[in-house]
Amino acid sequence: MDTMALVSVAAAVSRSRSQLFPRLLLFRKRIVSGVQPTGAIHLGNYLGAIKTWIELQNSYDTLFFIVDLHAITLPYDTQQLSKATRNTAAIYLACGVDTSKASVFVQSHVRAHVELMWLLSSATPIGWLNRMIQFKEKSRKAGDENVGVALLTYPVLMASDILLYQSDLVPVGEDQKQHLELTRELAERVNYLYGGRKWKKLGGRGGAIFKVPEPLIPPAGARVMSLTDGLSKMSKSAPSDQSRINLLDPKDVIANKIKRCKTDSFSGMEFDSPERPECNNLLSIYQLISGKTKEEAAQECQDMNWGTFKTLLTDALVDHLHPIQVRHEEIISDPAYLDGVLGEGATKAAAIADATLSNVYQAMGFLYR
Repeated sequence: MDTMALVSVAAAVSRSRSQLFPRLLLFRKRIVSGVQPTGAIHLGNYLGAIKTWIELQNSYDTLFFIVDLHAITLPYDTQQLSKATRNTAAIYLACGVDTSKASVFVQSHVRAHVELMWLLSSATPIGWLNRMIQFKEKSRKAGDENVGVALLTYPVLMASDILLYQSDLVPVGEDQKQHLELTRELAERVNYLYGGRKWKKLGGRGGAIFKVPEPLIPPAGARVMSLTDGLSKMSKSAPSDQSRINLLDPKDVIANKIKRCKTDSFSGMEFDSPERPECNNLLSIYQLISGKTKEEAAQECQDMNWGTFKTLLTDALVDHLHPIQVRHEEIISDPAYLDGVLGEGATKAAAIADATLSNVYQAMGFLYR
């Protein structure tokens, strides 16, 4: 091969690489996640989910939605649902979710969620749902007469939320791992029952209908505990507001909650002591809020008494949450902007969801519409 020919080949290879690399850069694994619009969004929701999203949106194709359909599985205030949904969306944005990187939308605004749930329900053995720990706990507390079918079947809706978008990864806390495992089992079951050659015979592409998602569990912050009991998760449903720091709590309320939170009689601050769950929880919160490493936080606080540490933690919380609160007020005061964000997010989400739903209808043998 002469010199000119070699130059031509090299130029062709260079062009093909330049065309390929942008495609590789555009390909990102997809993550979906959401928070219910019931009660106030608290520090556990923020550190366990929303704060993590801010980092994930830079490296993944992300969809974050307000899971309002999940909010009706237990008795709720119809007068507050719409307001709470908008408020939750505003908090997402105020915390740093960037709509140029992530789609933000309301679950009920993409109707494919409910349609796919019904289709998945037909393939879900009732025994799978009966073994769900959260259903057992909540139904026992509420009593059979006060529990709707939705509480039993909402793991199927959760599966729909995930599988609809062909999600690669799902950020989950320890208490949600069982539900994600059901999602994975359901994806594999539907792929087996309706995918592959069976689907191809119906005119489809064949192969797997759904991706089988993997869990993404943050190493720290995935499970923030109550301020009144270091062994219980910080929760919206806990009867005492003293048990949690809400993201929109004023400075004096935060100070009062930290001042009154449960501690112990030991001196110094330390991580991971089984005898000191409250200390581990509060020190973990400080570490995450301050942006320090575990080692830095431990070294800084190891010789502090509770009074000194509580002042440090209060100041860190107020300083961190104040910009979020200011931005939230700006967003919630501009309903046209917020509606625009949610509308655009729903449109983008529906394009992905409708493609998946169409494949499922086809694979399950429905008449094409």
